[in-house]
Amino acid sequence: MTDPTRIADRYIAVWNEADIEKRREQLAAGWSAEATYVDPLMSGAGHAGIAEMIEAARAGFPGLSFALDGTPDGHGPFVRFSWALAPQGGARIARGSDVVRLDGDGRIVEVIGFIDEAPRAAA
Repeated sequence: MTDPTRIADRYIAVWNEADIEKRREQLAAGWSAEATYVDPLMSGAGHAGIAEMIEAARAGFPGLSFALDGTPDGHGPFVRFSWALAPQGGARIARGSDVVRLDGDGRIVEVIGFIDEAPRAAA
């Protein structure tokens, strides 16, 4: 069985990676080439589409980073976890939950995201 915490940590690391090339390398290593992502605010498909989506999100929330919020869990090829978005050492400005589906090699094939607490102005 795949370790849900390891999958969630790698997922969060992709979103927090500031270097575009390193982020794209992480996507190539941990996500299927056919991966899809959808949440109420955005969507992307394939490594390039998801990379562009993450780059746009990072540009919209400069100086903020994601962190796990709680303990990830898994069932079969699925991993579920919650995250918080906040400035370093500051109060969170958003919170969400994501469900990822993995392929047989443990790479992310699909992400379905939920916004539990909508983004608000950083404190």
